[in-house]
Amino acid sequence: MTTFVAHAAGDEACDLPISYKSRFPSHTTKCRGRTLYRSQEASDYACLLEVDPMVVHWRCVTQPVVNDSPALKPRHRYVDFAVRTSDERNLLVDIWRGIPETITWLPAVAERLGYRYQAVSIFDLNPVRIQNARDLVRYAGWQATLGDRVRILAGLEEEGSLTLAECLGAVRESRPMASIASMIMMGLLEVDLDEALLGPDTAIRAARS
Repeated sequence: MTTFVAHAAGDEACDLPISYKSRFPSHTTKCRGRTLYRSQEASDYACLLEVDPMVVHWRCVTQPVVNDSPALKPRHRYVDFAVRTSDERNLLVDIWRGIPETITWLPAVAERLGYRYQAVSIFDLNPVRIQNARDLVRYAGWQATLGDRVRILAGLEEEGSLTLAECLGAVRESRPMASIASMIMMGLLEVDLDEALLGPDTAIRAARS
């Protein structure tokens, strides 16, 4: 028998391990439920989930995956996230501070629960993308005005691409960086988050439909 339970959004997780903390990001657009992270690496990965166009929604997993099969000693493993993607995959994501260990029973348990287990090492995370994601997620929940969206998208349609500085200059009705960040997170604008930190010369393009 296997079990997997996550706390509801309003629960007080009094029985959680002490490593679970309320960290940045606490304001998100894709998270369902409370934001409680086991580690700084997990909170960094949450930022990556927020800017991943393939992610529909995610939630923090705050109770362990348990394998209580009679054939084995009772075993459990805390994982970090349950993720739903646009290609209809359900993932249980386990963030490791080093090289992931092999937990032989966990993938099969996850599969029986309707998930694919995914172990992620911090060594495999791009620090540039993490920092860019953290910078963008600070503006989660902001809404660019219709007028600013139209001006920016019209300029991109005419020019093909604009620099971040040029896009900021086109924002007239609201906070410039917040508006551009929100359009990136909404999937209206495309930007390379992997090669370099966001700056005035960063190229911005309209998202391909």
